[in-house]
Amino acid sequence: MFKSIKSMALAAVAAAMMAGVAHADITVYTAGPQDLIDKLSQGFTAKTGIKVKVFQATTGKVMARIESEAANPVVDVVISASWDTATDFAKRGWLVPYTSPNAAKVPDFLKTDTAVAQGVSALGIAWNPKSNTPKPTEWADLAKPEYKDLVNIPDPAQSGSSFELTAALVGMDGWKLFDDLKANGAIVAGANADALNPVLQGAKAAVFGAVDYIALASKANGENIDVIFPASGTVIAPRPAMILNWSKNQDDAKKFIDYMLSDEGQKAVADDYLMPARTDVPANRPLISDLKVIKIDTKAVYGKRKETLKEFADKFAK
Repeated sequence: MFKSIKSMALAAVAAAMMAGVAHADITVYTAGPQDLIDKLSQGFTAKTGIKVKVFQATTGKVMARIESEAANPVVDVVISASWDTATDFAKRGWLVPYTSPNAAKVPDFLKTDTAVAQGVSALGIAWNPKSNTPKPTEWADLAKPEYKDLVNIPDPAQSGSSFELTAALVGMDGWKLFDDLKANGAIVAGANADALNPVLQGAKAAVFGAVDYIALASKANGENIDVIFPASGTVIAPRPAMILNWSKNQDDAKKFIDYMLSDEGQKAVADDYLMPARTDVPANRPLISDLKVIKIDTKAVYGKRKETLKEFADKFAK
């Protein structure tokens, strides 16, 4: 009996020690909303006991940090605001193949063998109804005289989604719309939040190409803002989550992906006004099926990224 109890105690200690090794902290770099990663981290820790270290920034800053840490990488999971990140990292051989069992209700176009969408945003016009301007319905409305000097554009060099919208619209109709916007006094105003804040404050009337979930959350908090999705079309921005192959905590990183795609995790995504990746999770906002989505050849678009950004910068530098 004593030996049996002693053996059981030793086994329990060994199991605890193994659990301690298995449950090392994981590190997540994300270009998503701060409050969303806070909710996901806290919920994940509560479920698993695994703590999460977070670096939250724009996609550009996240990528710069990963590059700067190349000699001693620490990140386990990356959540980007641009699907091109997943494509690029897969080509570099940086990603761990993993399909979460919770990804069964994620559409095929929002997952690969090495990445899965956390959620999806779309680009629209964020308009202040108290701006004494007519409600816009199309992108070209913001180049009309009523919007003279009242429009902000997120910088496509800082925002992957803004770049994709720029490339999509140029692909449809050339640069004329952007020439007209420039002639009407539209300015490039930093990243997405930087472009939106002056509209919320009333200094500007609208954002051309606003990331929808930021404006929708602001509206829910009582701000004077509406989000309009032009009938001519817009782009969506799936936000891929990926496990890096240098991670020393891959099993725990997989558990984080599982939690992100769980009922609880996807509800947190929806509560932040992103479209959930899973089609069976409701959201109080327009979904992909409600929008006209401009299809773009991402390989061709990103293959000409430098040229597109230079053309855009040259136009708005004049």
